[in-house]
Amino acid sequence: MLDINLIRKNPDLVRENLRKKYQDHKLPLVDEVLELDATFRATKTKADELRGQRNTLSKQIGVLMGKGQKAEAEAVKAQVAAVAKELADLEASEEPLQQEIRQRMLMIPNIIDPTVPLGKDDSENVERYRVGEASTKPFEIPYHIDIMEKLAGVDLDSARKVSGNGFYYLMGDVARLHSAILSYARDFMIDKGFTYVIPPFMIRSEVVTGVMSFTEMENMMYKIEGEDLYLIGTSEHSMIGKFIDTILEEDQLPYTYTSYSPCFRKEVGAHGIEERGVYRIHQFEKQEMIVVCKPEDSQKWFEFLYTTTVDFFRSLDIPVRVLECCSGDLADLKSKSVDVEAWSPRQQKYFEVGSCSNLTDAQARRLQIRINGKDGKVFAHTLNNTVVAPPRMLIAFLENNLNADGSIAIPEALRPYMGLKTVLTPKK
Repeated sequence: MLDINLIRKNPDLVRENLRKKYQDHKLPLVDEVLELDATFRATKTKADELRGQRNTLSKQIGVLMGKGQKAEAEAVKAQVAAVAKELADLEASEEPLQQEIRQRMLMIPNIIDPTVPLGKDDSENVERYRVGEASTKPFEIPYHIDIMEKLAGVDLDSARKVSGNGFYYLMGDVARLHSAILSYARDFMIDKGFTYVIPPFMIRSEVVTGVMSFTEMENMMYKIEGEDLYLIGTSEHSMIGKFIDTILEEDQLPYTYTSYSPCFRKEVGAHGIEERGVYRIHQFEKQEMIVVCKPEDSQKWFEFLYTTTVDFFRSLDIPVRVLECCSGDLADLKSKSVDVEAWSPRQQKYFEVGSCSNLTDAQARRLQIRINGKDGKVFAHTLNNTVVAPPRMLIAFLENNLNADGSIAIPEALRPYMGLKTVLTPKK
């Protein structure tokens, strides 16, 4: 959420930001906020005047009563009653006005970083760089589900009966591989100095609206019927919510966490869930990075976070590239974002396996996360980034480590988590 002072002082900047994000349909929101804000401020000013008038008149009543001028005192009491009624009416309108302003402010996107490339959608994202050789293999690579099935590692048919499309049973070596990757990711981040956290997997609505836009919420979140609780779509949601309504001491920053959680997503707008794949699913697990820091440090942390993901994938010999997300591909709360994509030898292209975002103070304003610094209180900056999100990452892992005989090579870094196995072999 933006600072209301920015809209008051520089509404043209906010309008231009909307145009850069190709959200012209939201342009009327700026004028609506300005109009409502002017009404609110006028109401508040008038209410303050009436409070002063009421206090002055109340003092007169005591003076008049002391002089025995009861009739005059009664007349002033009537004036006080009239003022009190008018004041009550104004006070009753203040909160609804504030809510109207907030609802519109929540729909206005964060100001994008000046370095963000302009573009309408993800087709116009800009490649930053590649790491690792995007090679081919001298044999045909099966679809990832076929690879898993030969390892007796997945059962989609049973999952479809139990839960529907978009769910899966991982089994045997593939399930162990899935857990091993998460355990390795946890230790990888701990070695980077991050604190490991397992957060709540459900959050209240005030946290949901604090960490994401209405559009994201509708497309992603599962609501718990009859309760003010939502299943998280990523541990970032509950990790940032951890700081709601807090004042952080500057000398304690930054807070750097790596959190594990299951993730639940409706995947609305995904044009259907693949029946024979684990790329786009309703349930998965993820290791995340979260940083809460001083405003002047957020760009430095942004660079550190996504390069850490690149280092993680390269430690498993998976080629990756980094894409800069264009303006039209940024979610409303994001100021800047990059996607990390892994190489698919089967498809001969890269596909997304993680996303890193700097949200500047957008979440902090919504959740009232402030820093008590030497120059006063300021809103914190928040960042998040995917370390790894299997089973999607398993697709890249299996394809890149597949041998001609159908076996899967285990990179050295992962072997301690796989019982020192060096290879997974197909089952009869």
